[in-house]
Amino acid sequence: MVTKMSRGGRPTKYNKEVLKKAQDYLDNYKDSMPVPTVVGLAKACEVATNTVYNWVKNGHACEKFLRIFTRVEQDQHEELIKHGLLGTFNPAITKMMLTKHGYSDRQEIDHQSSDGTMKPTTVTIVAVDGDDDDDSVH
Repeated sequence: MVTKMSRGGRPTKYNKEVLKKAQDYLDNYKDSMPVPTVVGLAKACEVATNTVYNWVKNGHACEKFLRIFTRVEQDQHEELIKHGLLGTFNPAITKMMLTKHGYSDRQEIDHQSSDGTMKPTTVTIVAVDGDDDDDSVH
């Protein structure tokens, strides 16, 4: 087994066996999970999740591993959309997982009309002086 040296000087665990395990995970994840995950990929490769992200980020993995990693993310995204629309996945979990793919349920509300006819309203709050002898408004 030949190992590359990581930038920190430690040898990386990435090798052909890891690549084989990664491909096997991608081909067979449906046996255990409805969607593939990077955590599942890392478990299949017998490394920490951060290690997988580091391999991708720092270029320690070969192009084939990068394609597998990308497919894991794409397949997850596609399965979440499909089953979310079909109603076969828990909506709360689907919504939460889709945030990893850039989705959110934030709404921006514009309180001004596009033609300018509605103007913002200014409200002035006037406080009463704390002196009991004079209840006039200032």
